[in-house]
Amino acid sequence: MTGPATGTTNEATNEAVDEAVARAAAAGEAWRATSAAERAAVLEAVADALLKHAEELWPVAAEETRLPEARLRGEVARTAAQFRLFADVLRDGGWAEAVIDHPDPGATPPRPDVRRMNHPLGVVAVFAASNFPFAFSVAGGDTVSALAAGCPVVVKAHEGHPRTSDLTASVVRRALPDPDLLGLVHGFEAGAPLVRHPLVTAAGFTGSLAGGKAIQKLIDERPDPIPFYGELGSVNPVVVLPSADPAAVASGFAASLTLGVGQFCTNPGLVFVPAEGGFEGAIAEAVAGTSGGPMLTAKIREGYLRASGRLAERLTVLAGGGEVDGITPRVFAAGLEAFADGLPELGEECFGPSAIVVRYRDPADLPAVLRRLPGSLTATVHAAGPEDARDLLPVLRRLAGRLIWNGWPTGVAVSWAMHHGGPWPASTTPAHTSVGAAAIRRWTTPVAYQDWPEDLLPPELRDGNPLGVPQRVDGRPRLS
Repeated sequence: MTGPATGTTNEATNEAVDEAVARAAAAGEAWRATSAAERAAVLEAVADALLKHAEELWPVAAEETRLPEARLRGEVARTAAQFRLFADVLRDGGWAEAVIDHPDPGATPPRPDVRRMNHPLGVVAVFAASNFPFAFSVAGGDTVSALAAGCPVVVKAHEGHPRTSDLTASVVRRALPDPDLLGLVHGFEAGAPLVRHPLVTAAGFTGSLAGGKAIQKLIDERPDPIPFYGELGSVNPVVVLPSADPAAVASGFAASLTLGVGQFCTNPGLVFVPAEGGFEGAIAEAVAGTSGGPMLTAKIREGYLRASGRLAERLTVLAGGGEVDGITPRVFAAGLEAFADGLPELGEECFGPSAIVVRYRDPADLPAVLRRLPGSLTATVHAAGPEDARDLLPVLRRLAGRLIWNGWPTGVAVSWAMHHGGPWPASTTPAHTSVGAAAIRRWTTPVAYQDWPEDLLPPELRDGNPLGVPQRVDGRPRLS
């Protein structure tokens, strides 16, 4: 078998999209009324189901995507771990952000009794990603965080793995109290009626900049625009300072660049290296030892070949790896001035195993160029000690959502502290993350209760704190 994997399925009609959303909305009424503890138990049941059916899931995904068994087994485990993380998030209770301000008639102006917490938005539309058939797809981070928040979900499956999507949805639905809490529609044409549907209250997307812009345009045309949380494109700059070890940088970069044939949103697409010290030579040698591989879809393959071809017309080829399935890892080289002159075009993402190595002579020249880069999910520094990078930190904080020290951006931990977002075009809303515990915030909205009777308040906002959730009372935190 040669070329990228392909998949076919019946495309959803407008009527099918409408039915999926309507059924999800109806199921969501009971789901939003369940307690956080009940939802947590359901999420753990889904995690158990995914692991139980792993031997059925990964072979289908392997056939559709041509990703290796070890990668897919690990991704099923990661997907189950995401469900367990959000079960913990629900039991912790901090997601509700419960705040209580008791009345104060002596305040100016006099303050009534006001209590605030987060509540679920409603039906969430999720656009599955191509490069993670489990972790960013039907049962991915957008879906689990929305379900955790109390929202039903309708997923538009990715055309690169339709049968994997159907099978995953079947496994998840059997563990849900109502299978309609997870709707699934197929086909490119399903996207527009999904985000336009009046019952859809928010949308999540992981994909290309063009795709994200198209969805945003559809949302802007709605009579009631909704929040759109998109992860769109990232070049993930890496700054190598003179004190770094050339051999370690070269081997780490080559491995990160070609992991998964470069089909990660955190792929290191720009590497700034000193002109002296042998960094370019070490990188060229390391990349020459790599090889390409089949890409996930024909569309991704064609996009990579076009983008890397454009770079080849403008820049010097520093090194190339071995060609497999028509795909060759390629690293290009440019001086700092020439690179800066080529912005913004040279700062655009080339999705695949391709990067630009940018030579500089003085680290003091870097901040001016870094400030001109588009927003990224990550920014990385390689250096021997903290003093070397102190002047770069303020610039990098404004450039990316995750800053990495002496590591590589590929690989995103699913944890409480993780932030997977960044300034445009890395994401549409840099204050929010699509990975980690804080992802639940995207699907909630705060509601304040003023002078409401105790027995009508949510348990999270009662003075007795029957659920033992974190509360902020009269400006001070109360944990139980």
